[in-house]
Amino acid sequence: MAKSRAVYVCDDCGNESLQWLGTCPACKAVGTFKSVTVARTGPGARSALVAGSAPVRLMSDVLKSDEPRIATGLDELDRVLGGGLVQGSVTLLGGDPGIGKSTLLLQAGEALSRAAETLYVTGEESLRQVSLRAHRLGVSGDSLQLFAETNVDTVLAEAKARAVRILVIDSIQTMFVEGVESSAGSASQVRESAAQLVRFAKSTGAAVIIIGHVTKEGLIAGPRILEHMVDTVLYFESDAGSRYRLVRAVKNRFGAVNEIGVFAMTEQGLKEVKNPSAIFLSRHPVPVPGSVVMVAREGTRPMLIEVQALVDATQAMNPRRVAVGIEQNRLNLLLAVLHRHGGVATSGYDVFINIVGGVRLNETATDLPAILAVYSSYRDQALSAGLVSFGEVGLAGEVRPVPYGEERLREAAKQGFVRAIVPAANVPRKPIDGIEVTGVERLQDVIAAVGFHG
Repeated sequence: MAKSRAVYVCDDCGNESLQWLGTCPACKAVGTFKSVTVARTGPGARSALVAGSAPVRLMSDVLKSDEPRIATGLDELDRVLGGGLVQGSVTLLGGDPGIGKSTLLLQAGEALSRAAETLYVTGEESLRQVSLRAHRLGVSGDSLQLFAETNVDTVLAEAKARAVRILVIDSIQTMFVEGVESSAGSASQVRESAAQLVRFAKSTGAAVIIIGHVTKEGLIAGPRILEHMVDTVLYFESDAGSRYRLVRAVKNRFGAVNEIGVFAMTEQGLKEVKNPSAIFLSRHPVPVPGSVVMVAREGTRPMLIEVQALVDATQAMNPRRVAVGIEQNRLNLLLAVLHRHGGVATSGYDVFINIVGGVRLNETATDLPAILAVYSSYRDQALSAGLVSFGEVGLAGEVRPVPYGEERLREAAKQGFVRAIVPAANVPRKPIDGIEVTGVERLQDVIAAVGFHG
């Protein structure tokens, strides 16, 4: 048996140390170092972990021999991946238990198995359970191979024997490596199992998809420890009770980061949503106060999303500030700007902001729509029908431009919106058919452009 050694591993980022540290020097997390026991390897094992053994070649020759991506059969998933699976890549799909990770990859596995030799490894279910779910989803699986195993060495031996080009692991928390003195799902087992899978992908050129999740008890390390080891990290997102699922790319060496794919969970599995703007817009019969439509850009796609605000007289000593879908600190900043440069004091009011559909927006283009929604609710007057907006608001009250302004406006016009309030620098040089664009430079211009009476 191989000798073992004790090391300390950060649960948050996977940083390794020979001694315990109170604060991780890599991610600055406190109290995350835990003692783990790993198998002692030779001096060349660590260097071969990622790259594998491959001869020296010219870059031009590598590019000429590059194989096209493999389509998954789901356009929304291909969009998030950057066009499909890349040979030799390692993709991590993370999310809460029961959100639909296995369902998605089982549906994609059928299309992948027609294009290349595909092996679906399950460590959580029996082969009969997987087959029953596939039957319910309408997946024939005539060419998809199933394998129930949790030993990584056995899995890789089977994959090499069958010359597998696509390997799906469901899930990494059930896998274990012999020689690591800890139970499956521990930080050390997850780390060493993923390391062997990465080495397999890089040395053979096979595409590996890994499912990772955190149990409801929170006892096993989540997929964050794997993020620095894989090529692509996808996360399943969904609000409690919502039938819609978002797959977001938070890391992608082969495509755009923050690209999202939208799916609807049905009895027949996950169905693609071709027009995501339709599910993020309420389309009120008549305009209502506190509602503004913005044009967000997620990855390479512009989407129309409704921003809602509610301003109500507070019943407590300290007014509440609640933000769902945007950062709480961003809301506080915008309310201060609105007070200082717009003359709207919300100190005696509770302010609530919500992004419809459970979407989380990180871009600064939400500033102007959020301010418009708050101002509309504060005045209890609805904005004009068919209005969209986007733009960043600075602390001095200036309205700053955001990237891809013309593309956002064209998407709004395509969806039937007739007026837009945007930063002056985002106004296109040539008018766009069907939409009137109002450019604003300062917050005072925004309030004047709204044209509320009274």
